[in-house]
Amino acid sequence: MSVAESAPIEHRAMPPLDKRANKDDPDSLPSPAEKLPEMIIYGHSGIVYWWPVWVYGFIAAAVTYASGDPFIAEGGERLLVHPSPSVGLGFIGVLIATLLITNGRMRGIYSVVVLLTISLIFVTLAWMGLLDDIARLIPEISVHMNGGFFLVMSSALFLIWVLAFFFFDRLTYWRVRPGQLTREQWIGDSAESFDTRGMLFEKHGEDYLRHRVLGLGAGDLRLTTAGAKPQTIEIPDVLFVDRTVDHVQRLIAIEPSDFNG
Repeated sequence: MSVAESAPIEHRAMPPLDKRANKDDPDSLPSPAEKLPEMIIYGHSGIVYWWPVWVYGFIAAAVTYASGDPFIAEGGERLLVHPSPSVGLGFIGVLIATLLITNGRMRGIYSVVVLLTISLIFVTLAWMGLLDDIARLIPEISVHMNGGFFLVMSSALFLIWVLAFFFFDRLTYWRVRPGQLTREQWIGDSAESFDTRGMLFEKHGEDYLRHRVLGLGAGDLRLTTAGAKPQTIEIPDVLFVDRTVDHVQRLIAIEPSDFNG
C-alpha cells in the first residue's frame, strides 16, 4: 500500500544538540542491562479475529442442550437438536461474515460505506415486512445442528485461537526502548536492533470491520528507519493500536542520556 493510501501518524525524534548521541558510536545505544522504560509489541495473525465464531458456537451449544428436542439417529443414538433453524443459520451467517471480513480488506471510508449499506438494506427490508417473504421463497433452507456439533466445532476453534494468540503470535515480538527498537525471537534467542532516531512511525488507514468491529481496536503499524539505507518494518494486527502509538511516540522521544544524569 502506498503512503498516499495510508493515514500516517509520524514522529521523528530530534533531541537537542547537546544531548544527541553519536549515531556512529555503538556505546550511544542503550545497553540491555540498563533499567530503561520499555514496551513490547506483538503482531498477530488473522485467526485473532475469529473469536465471534467460537463465541456464537458455545452459545448455540448451550441453547441446544438447554431447550433442544431429542432426535434418534441411525443406530439408536439420542441427539439433541434445537427445533428452530435460526440457530444453525445464525452459525453459518457468523462463519461466512467472519471469513469475508478477515480475507477482504477495505480500508478507511470504504469499510464504513459497506457496513452502512448492508445495514440500510436489512433495515429497509425489515421495515417493509419483506424478510419473511424472502424466507418463504426458499422453503428448503432448514439448517439443524445438534449440540455436539456446536460444542466440538467451537472447542476446536477456541483451542486454535488460544494457541495462536498466546503462543505462535508471541514467538517474534518487538521491544521499544529509548533510542532502540529490537526485533526478538523467543525460539533461537536471536535479536536485531534499530536506532529510533529519525524513525518514521505510521499507523495504516484502518479496515473498520476488521480492526474496529472484530479486532476491538486493532491496527497495522509500519516503521521506517532513517539513514542511507532505510528499512521498512511491518507489524500487522496490533491490538489496542491507538494506545500503542501513543506509548511508542513517548518512548521514541526519550533519549537514553536522560537516565544517565
